[in-house]
Amino acid sequence: METDHRARILSAADTLFYAKGVQAVGMDELRTEAGVPLKRLYAEFPSKAAIVTAVLDGRTTMWNNRIDEAESAHESPRDKLLSIFDFLHDWFLEDDFRGCAFINSFGELGATMPAVSDAARAHKLTFIDHVTTLAVAAGASPTVGLQIALLAEGAQTTAAITRSSETARAAREAAARLLSPATTGSPSPG
Repeated sequence: METDHRARILSAADTLFYAKGVQAVGMDELRTEAGVPLKRLYAEFPSKAAIVTAVLDGRTTMWNNRIDEAESAHESPRDKLLSIFDFLHDWFLEDDFRGCAFINSFGELGATMPAVSDAARAHKLTFIDHVTTLAVAAGASPTVGLQIALLAEGAQTTAAITRSSETARAAREAAARLLSPATTGSPSPG
C-alpha cells in the first residue's frame, strides 16, 4: 500500500510540476491530485525537494527508456545517434510537451535546491557521455559528440519556446553533417 501511495504521489507530482512548474504547485494541490492525506505525503517525502528529486529520477528513467527504444531499431552508431532526433521530433509533437523537465527545474530551482542542480547536472552529463560514445563509435571526435549533444539540448529548449517540432529535424540535419566527415573518411571538424 505504501508503494501505491508513493507511486501516486510521484505520478501526480510529475504531471503537475511539468505542466505548471514546481513552485506553482502547493502541497495541498499535490495531496489532492494524488488522493493521499497530507500526513501520508510527508511520511513518503519529508520535503518538496525530495519529491522533485524523485520526479527527476523518474524522468531520467523515462528519458533513457525512450532513447533506448529509438536506438534499438538501428545497428550502426551513426543511425543510433541520429535516431535520438527522431525521438525528439515525436516527443515535441505530444500535447503535453513543455520542454526538458531538467532544464525547467534547474531554471526554476537550481539556485535554491542543490539536489535539483545535482540531478540536472548528472542527467545532462550522462546524456553527453552517451552521445559522445556513439559519435566516437561512428568515427567522429569526442568534440563532435559534445556538439551533437548540444544540438539535442538546443532543439528541446527551442521547441518548448516556439512549439515547433521542426527544431528536431533541423538539429538532426546538422548532426548528420557533423558526422559526415567521420563516415566518409575526411577529417572531422573539432
